[in-house]
Amino acid sequence: MNGSAQGPRWPDCRSPLDRHAEAATQIETEVTRRLAKMTDRQKVAQMIQAEISSIRPEDLAQVPVGAILNGGGCAPGNNKRAALGDWLEVADAFFDASTAGGGVPVMWGTDAVHGHSNVCGATVFPHNIGLGAMRNPQLIEAIGAATAAEIVASGMDWTFAPTLAVARDDRWGRTYESYSENPEIVQEYAPRLIRGLQGKPAPGALGAPGKVLATAKHFIGEGGTAEGIDQGSTRCSEEQLRDLHAPGHMAAIAAGVQVVMASFNDFNGAKLHSHRHLLTDVLKEQMGFTGFLISDWNGFQQVDEDFGDACAESVNAGIDMLMAPENWRQAYECLLERLELGQVSIDRINDAVARILRVKVRMGLFSRPRPSARAGAGNPRTLAAPRHCALARQAVRESLVLLKNDGGILPLKPGARVLVAGDGADNIGKQCGGWTLTWQGTFNENGDFPNADSILRGIEEHVSAGGGSVVVSPRGEFRERPDAAIVVFGEEPYAEGQGDVSHLSFSARHPEPLRILQKLRAAEIPAISVFLSGRPLWVNPELNASTAFIAAWLPGSEGKGVADLLFMNAEREIAHDFTGRLSFSWPRDPLQTPLNEGDDDYDPLFPYGYGMSVFESARSLPRLCEEDPARLQAQERVSVFDKRPLNGFELYVGDQEGWRVPVTARSASSPSGMVSVRNIDMSTQEDAREVTWHGGGAQISFHGDRPIDLSPLVNANAQLTFEVRVEARPESKVILRMDSAYPHWGSLDITETLRELPQGTWQRVSIGLERFIESGTDPRSVETPFLLWTEGAMRISLANIAITS
Repeated sequence: MNGSAQGPRWPDCRSPLDRHAEAATQIETEVTRRLAKMTDRQKVAQMIQAEISSIRPEDLAQVPVGAILNGGGCAPGNNKRAALGDWLEVADAFFDASTAGGGVPVMWGTDAVHGHSNVCGATVFPHNIGLGAMRNPQLIEAIGAATAAEIVASGMDWTFAPTLAVARDDRWGRTYESYSENPEIVQEYAPRLIRGLQGKPAPGALGAPGKVLATAKHFIGEGGTAEGIDQGSTRCSEEQLRDLHAPGHMAAIAAGVQVVMASFNDFNGAKLHSHRHLLTDVLKEQMGFTGFLISDWNGFQQVDEDFGDACAESVNAGIDMLMAPENWRQAYECLLERLELGQVSIDRINDAVARILRVKVRMGLFSRPRPSARAGAGNPRTLAAPRHCALARQAVRESLVLLKNDGGILPLKPGARVLVAGDGADNIGKQCGGWTLTWQGTFNENGDFPNADSILRGIEEHVSAGGGSVVVSPRGEFRERPDAAIVVFGEEPYAEGQGDVSHLSFSARHPEPLRILQKLRAAEIPAISVFLSGRPLWVNPELNASTAFIAAWLPGSEGKGVADLLFMNAEREIAHDFTGRLSFSWPRDPLQTPLNEGDDDYDPLFPYGYGMSVFESARSLPRLCEEDPARLQAQERVSVFDKRPLNGFELYVGDQEGWRVPVTARSASSPSGMVSVRNIDMSTQEDAREVTWHGGGAQISFHGDRPIDLSPLVNANAQLTFEVRVEARPESKVILRMDSAYPHWGSLDITETLRELPQGTWQRVSIGLERFIESGTDPRSVETPFLLWTEGAMRISLANIAITS
């Protein structure tokens, strides 16, 4: 679908790279010369980007792809703690393979979206939602420069940043990747981050030492999808799309960004990856973008059920490079076939490849040595360099927003007796959030962050310097009465798709922090809440139970920056005040979304731009309404797996050598290899799991350390439901169990159910909760709501597991 050919005029945003006629002519001459020497097969290969886990350097001899990437959680040797030398070894191998015989150098792109956050030991800056609260464009540029230096140290050329979405519905799981609900902040930050990453463009050229390519993403409208559904539908006029969602892209192109990434969403029913009007007529022609346009991860596959047709439609619409991480060879062959059939013209191929070559010439890639020999490469001291950490710590301080400070409790005196509670205090992975070492930011431990400090570490440092004492108790327990308690809590890490929610109530999903705060309030102990989140959430009960409340967002690796604002210095002076101001409106009730400044019915709890200073001690917050209609939703449904494990459950594999091995990566196997699991796509990226039993007794299970009470659902005709696709039918008996505290469980034989399902298509299975109860499950204390066991071979895919009335 091409979209409308009619619409409003868009501005000409050409950058200085295009406006210097002499330099531009020299570059075009070189691009034309190189293009003329290439075969059609070489040209099409340049239009493909593959992931390093799916392609080998030797593959480039046959298919000299234009680019490679490491997706979230992808690292050399599948080791997220890989050292700089490991990354450089891979970079050199691909670069050498691409340039053998005078070939076109390959580019390496990475998701360095809040620092070089896929590389162990790198500086992890606050996510964009926190940076938006800073209102500091100069610091944004410095962050870009620091990130670029760390990317270069690992041998890469290119980052998929900045995200220029204007998030308008906080239910969206990528809200934290947006600087603001207001396009003005996005427009102001875009050129500064790009300048930090790429450097100031010289006439016709980029490529200064220590700099990398930036990417303006995602074009366009992803922040405006209905109900905040990731990859959903944005419905508005083209004028509204331009005026609300495009200002950041306009500024980025004017600043010289060389790559634009298309968005997964559709615009008024037409997928962006096949929207010729917006991608070609608007972006390339009216706005004057002369770099290249890349698809998002397999995004082109969503435009047509036929893989080859999807490739052709996307390229004809204006996509110049197909990000086909695993299916790169198929994309290459299909595009070649469509070229031979005349479904994609050689003119369109030549235009796409010319754009890719133009960017490579501009960045000086043809004259660069192999990655390990470049200036700044391989220096481990570049990762988390002191100046980078200082920038990150400053960004943390400037991003925190003080929402409540009754009685002027903050800042605390450093000589106090302080209780530190909550599961976020000593959890660096939680304070960093998604897109950190792994795609979703899950399964990270403090040991995975050798150059980072937890919030607890910062608290201990301040209190120790002031002669006070710290007691750590995640559940808020104490023997000696503290002067104050600091409770650090919030959302678990998530990223795109898996972070979408249906409402904004925090306590409906995470009741434990409220119990801690209420216990402290009952004991008349002042409680300071440090709330870690990727979006504004309804926290009225937590606000009522807190003496002070801080929106800390996702601060990254410098947890000490949070502590800097909690305490006076050792001389009992206020060294740092809260200067962060909300870049998103804060909801008054859990169903109050979308909520944006300028709405006709705008009535937030805290408006856009709100934020207190510690000097406003006379300003107290009245008691807030705690009625939570979202709890009714929570009582009617317990989600076990929806794109990822939920509600405290985790996925495990097991066999006789170990029955409960956590799945902490995209793929995993039980100790004896009897069962294996890997992430696959059902509707969106990695929203399902394919499970293969290889013969021999083995199981998968979703288990939680804290039992859940399903008794309210017993009289509501509750069902265990799941979607399944049978790939290879079971060879022996298959048992589905629901386990309570040992030794109580209920089990059912579902062999015939699976054997009778049509093979290769998704089907929904529903089983009454009472059947498990009748066979032994105690609904008052369920630890494992889903366990699947068999002794024979079988391969199935699973998604959307829930217990629902």
